[in-house]
Amino acid sequence: MSTIPTIKLNDGTSAPAIAFGTGSKLFGQDCASSVQLAIDCGFTHLDGAQVYGNEAFLGEGIKCSGKARSELFIVTKLQPGTKPGEVRASLVESLRKLGLDFVDLFLIHSPLMKPEDGTLQEVWKAMEGVHAEGLAKSIGVSNFTVDDLKAVLSVAKVIPSVNQMELHPYTWKDAGLAVEYGLANGGITPASYGGLSSIFRAAGGPVDQVVSPIVERLSKESGKPVTPAHVLFKWILQKGGIVVTTSSKEERLKKYLKTFQVPDLTAEDIRAIDQAGTEKSERFYWGNPDKFRK
Repeated sequence: MSTIPTIKLNDGTSAPAIAFGTGSKLFGQDCASSVQLAIDCGFTHLDGAQVYGNEAFLGEGIKCSGKARSELFIVTKLQPGTKPGEVRASLVESLRKLGLDFVDLFLIHSPLMKPEDGTLQEVWKAMEGVHAEGLAKSIGVSNFTVDDLKAVLSVAKVIPSVNQMELHPYTWKDAGLAVEYGLANGGITPASYGGLSSIFRAAGGPVDQVVSPIVERLSKESGKPVTPAHVLFKWILQKGGIVVTTSSKEERLKKYLKTFQVPDLTAEDIRAIDQAGTEKSERFYWGNPDKFRK
């Protein structure tokens, strides 16, 4: 089983560079067996959320795997709409469901808030509180734009360690602004969900045409089969990001973990994928991509 590289976060902790996510098709489902399968395949970074409605099953999968807690990196995310005064109680409830004393990373799942629910700045201060208490080793955000990051950074004593977002070539023109701003302002690590959307959900577009010859070349160079998924995961990783992915198929999970055996993309490869991404703007989660503009 290959070792998964880690990415050092801005708070000094390290996160495995690829994660198994329990949203998407596992949303609201009993995901215990899927989590156990992912761990058996070699995943140690497990990405959950309160809104997914399956934290108890994630906890069951962790327990049944027999994997030591110290070998796992476990994430959950704050239910959208949670008021600042409810943040601690919500995390305590998540920990109960997960069967844990702490999570490795706790994210604000969405920056969208109703005025009566408080402000992002107030929620972030509450996040800093659970971090100080040790209930979350690291804290971060998800689906944040440049403006959202600026709002939090204006009051932050603890800089968000991660900004998880829908990140693939067809969102790069817009979401890339938040990636680049976060990296330049505190070293906020980007994390990508939906990273294969450009070839699975939007198949046949300009990205496919660019990725195909890269796949062929890297397969010849390495003497091993390289897939389009490997190329797009390398694209994310080489932009400094964490990959969040999922599958119920053992063979596919094992193939995903072989990404780290694939040769790096060249600077020309990355530019070509970036350029192909600008030819089509398409987002499959969280609405309008224009929200990610400055």
